[in-house]
Amino acid sequence: MELPFAESWRIKMVEPIRTSTRNEREEWIKAAHYNVFQLPAEQVYIDLLTDSGTGAMSDRQWSAMMMGDESYAGARSFFRMKETIGRITGFPMVIPTHQGRAAENVVFSALVKAGDVVPGNSHFDTTKGHIESRKAFAVDCTIDEARDTQLEHPFKGNVDIDKLEKAVTDNKGRVPFIIVTITNNTAGGQPVSMANLRAVREMADRHGLRVIFDSARFAENAYFIKTREEGYADKTIKEIVREMFALADGMTMSAKKDAIVNMGGFFATRHQDWAEGAQRFAIPFEGYLTYGGMNGRDMEALAVGLDENTEFDNLHTRIHQVEYLAKKLDEYGIPYQRPAGGHAIFVDASKILTNVPKEEFPAQTLTVELYLEAGIRGCEIGYILADRDPVTRENRFGGLDLLRLAIPRRTYTDNHMNVVAAALKNVYDRRNEITRGVKITWEAPLMRHFTVQLAPAGE
Repeated sequence: MELPFAESWRIKMVEPIRTSTRNEREEWIKAAHYNVFQLPAEQVYIDLLTDSGTGAMSDRQWSAMMMGDESYAGARSFFRMKETIGRITGFPMVIPTHQGRAAENVVFSALVKAGDVVPGNSHFDTTKGHIESRKAFAVDCTIDEARDTQLEHPFKGNVDIDKLEKAVTDNKGRVPFIIVTITNNTAGGQPVSMANLRAVREMADRHGLRVIFDSARFAENAYFIKTREEGYADKTIKEIVREMFALADGMTMSAKKDAIVNMGGFFATRHQDWAEGAQRFAIPFEGYLTYGGMNGRDMEALAVGLDENTEFDNLHTRIHQVEYLAKKLDEYGIPYQRPAGGHAIFVDASKILTNVPKEEFPAQTLTVELYLEAGIRGCEIGYILADRDPVTRENRFGGLDLLRLAIPRRTYTDNHMNVVAAALKNVYDRRNEITRGVKITWEAPLMRHFTVQLAPAGE
């Protein structure tokens, strides 16, 4: 008989987690103002808030940390990391930062000014925040297929080239660069095809523009190209990665995702002017150019993680678990962004809590209900995260309203996924009883979802 699937690793260390009662969770979520970001970790049973910095490092990564050089300037750990990044991505110049949003900050500070327009495919929260905080505008050019969560499309993260062309031509002289997120997080962890990346590159060249890849999950994107795109089945992940990055001028990276470290990031480029621009802001905001907010131990672990996670077996194990949870939800008839993405399942709250008006934030309501049901912490990727329109200050209700269940790498077993699926089914079974959502009682002017305070609507 054919052998069943099994993980490409074995467990070496465990961390205890505890369950809680519903009464406890009701008190805790109220004290947290119905914002799961504000919950202490001890009050969470299965934590799917994010896959950023929450994965389990390998024995080789832990071993590498012992070799960390903590020199302030010229640490050998930096040069080891720089060599690995250059070898895998092809980018020779590397600016280290403490995480991905810091990489965005140093490069956007150099390149984005008031009135600029930055087109891309569904900018994630920090990306949009860094653009809009500079009085610039983020223009979404994702393909329309991404808006239909039940449509099966292999590359829902793709850029719509016609939309991109319009954004560029309508704003001539105001576009500092094009940004492509691989995989597309806001659209549901959906990949971008090599053909689409090539089309973006060709269009950018016609207009004399440069391209940045938001590369937090670039290895997972390469996996989908290998498994879904014609002509790539026989190529290695590392070969596909080099081909992807050959189509970009630079990359921002949250290494907390596909490098599987707890902290770290970088900006990398092949252009001296971009590197020098980023350096001007890296030194005052992040630290010296050979550590940039990381210690030597972080850089050593990052280098090993990049190598490990650009191998097929590691990625296959990771994405197989996401697909496992998707299949359980299929059994229960629970709608999510199809097909399953690389790092998470994005549950379509608008199709589940149909009795909750959009003004009462269905996805956030579903997030709270799942926590109350079983102590599972997910993350709203919807109307609250969308923030207000920077001009009108109205809530932006035009996009998808999703509950993201982001699965940390090498952390939970399939038994945990069974619990998640069962808990979500219980909420789904009583969906018609949920008629009210939540209201905002306080919010920050930018990236409000991290600190927003909520209360049950009607109270």
